Order: sequence, then C-alpha cells, then structure tokens
Amino acid sequence: MYKPKINDRKLLRMIDREKMSQSDIAKAIGVSRQAVNQRLQELRGQQTRAVATARIKESVDAGFDAMRQLTDINARALELLDQAENDPDLSLKCIAEVRQQIKLASDIYEKMFNLSVVHEFMQIVSDTLKEVDASVYRDFKKRINANRVVRSAVRFT
Repeated sequence: MYKPKINDRKLLRMIDREKMSQSDIAKAIGVSRQAVNQRLQELRGQQTRAVATARIKESVDAGFDAMRQLTDINARALELLDQAENDPDLSLKCIAEVRQQIKLASDIYEKMFNLSVVHEFMQIVSDTLKEVDASVYRDFKKRINANRVVRSAVRFT
C-alpha cells in the first residue's frame, strides 16, 4: 500500500503552529515545495468542503423547523396584538417582540434563499459537467449522492 511522504497532521502543525515556510517544510521532510503546496491546497479544500457541507445541513434542518416555529410565533403574536389594543404597556412589549420575530423570520428566509442559490449553482455545475464530459458528470453525481449530508440538501438524478 502506498504511504504518502507528507504527513497531513505534521504539515498542518508546521504551517499553522510553527509558522514554517513551504520551502522549509519541503526541505525538512524531503519533498519539493510544489508537493507541499499541492498537499496543503488539497487539505484546505477538504476542510472547506467539510465546513460547507455542515452549513448546508444546518440550513436545511433549521429551515424546516423554522417554518413551523414561525407559524406558531405568528399566531401567538397576533393573539398578543389583539390583547394589546387596550393596554399601552402590553402594546410596547408586543412591538418589541414583533421586531424580534421579524428579524428571526428575515434570518431564516435569508438562509433558505442562500440554500436555494447553492442548489442553483450546483445545478449549473452539474449541467456544465454533463455537457463537457459525461464520465466526469457521473463521478460528480455519484460523489454528491454518496454524501449523506449533501444528499439531504441536493440530490442529482
């Protein structure tokens, strides 16, 4: 089995904690600076994909729960506003609460919009890959559909 010359943990420690240059790391472990640079880019890409995947899952999960929550909050806010018509103190409290709920709704809609933009982008990438190279598209689709977290948000058929 192939054993890589570059140990990922060691590489990240040397870059992030020891603040070594890529040239110094290359000399220390006996590889080219380009090899260090390439491996570092791969690792950072994996990290970015992992974070993006987690964010997508959070957005999807929050979006579905949030819609039910927003409906409940809206019903309660309407009840309070009806009660507040004859009570000035309660009116002020209701106004403050309604402001908070509008901000929450705005945040939720923004996350849901961002998720739809990501989905549209993924569809463009998918369509482009399909046009350019069918085998690359099949591999892309297979990878997306194999990832449980991404699959919950975006599924290519």
